[in-house]
Amino acid sequence: TSIFAKQGFAETDVQEIADLVGVGKGTIYRYFPGKDVLFLSAVDFAMRQLTEAVNRAAASAEHPLDRIAAGVRAYLSFFNEHPEAAELLIHERAHFRDRMTPTYFVHREANMAPWRALIQDLIRQGVIRDVPVERVVNAISNLVYGTMFTNYFSGSNSPLSDQCDDILDVLYHGILSPHKSG
Repeated sequence: TSIFAKQGFAETDVQEIADLVGVGKGTIYRYFPGKDVLFLSAVDFAMRQLTEAVNRAAASAEHPLDRIAAGVRAYLSFFNEHPEAAELLIHERAHFRDRMTPTYFVHREANMAPWRALIQDLIRQGVIRDVPVERVVNAISNLVYGTMFTNYFSGSNSPLSDQCDDILDVLYHGILSPHKSG
């Protein structure tokens, strides 16, 4: 992961990876039949780590809105702590444009069911206004995805806690003042 993130897919030599992990190049190819498979496995591994971090954080919160907040915080924290994961997503897009669905979106879709159910429950309870679940899920997902890349590309040094608070405040309370929202 670190070599692919640092050098990119095209510039990475599998021998460097073998040397780093202390095995022969043939051993790498025994488990990964090509550099492309090895690279995509690294991206997949990073996305599984992201999913685990978000799910673990969300599971620790009792209230549904706190689960969303914990997920947002864990998501942004993960990429802050693992910038190489963002770099892998960029390299995947650059070198595997022919893939129907990039790894990030495969994982996103595979892990959305609990979030959709959570949003649906909040709509039924009247906590979230009655809008299509997919609209809410996509808005939240796109917001954190965009924030992650903005942080990565800008080298943002604003505290993640402040960013999360801002995202959640706008998400939960909107931008219009209560007396002007009509």
